[in-house]
Amino acid sequence: MPKARSNDEEIPFEAALTRLEEVVDRLEQGDLELEQSLKAFEEGVTLSKRCASQLDDAEKRIEVLVREGGKWIARPFANDPDETAEPDAEDGDFEEVD
Repeated sequence: MPKARSNDEEIPFEAALTRLEEVVDRLEQGDLELEQSLKAFEEGVTLSKRCASQLDDAEKRIEVLVREGGKWIARPFANDPDETAEPDAEDGDFEEVD
């Protein structure tokens, strides 16, 4: 029998996403009793939040280091290698420049 995971134990993103898809499929079938539907919905919300959090963490970790004026500057990862980004003067966020 598989070992039950505690709520604090981190589920890998792919496993959480797969389980979320299974929960959504069960709910969409519409044949669950009310209590089962509520439990499935609660599980789905928890999994959705976990996946969103893990994606947010991954996005924050993806940075490109650029050397400017003798200093290393962290820049957001850009899909297009020709894209560059510079901090916005008003709020310090990065913006694209050509």
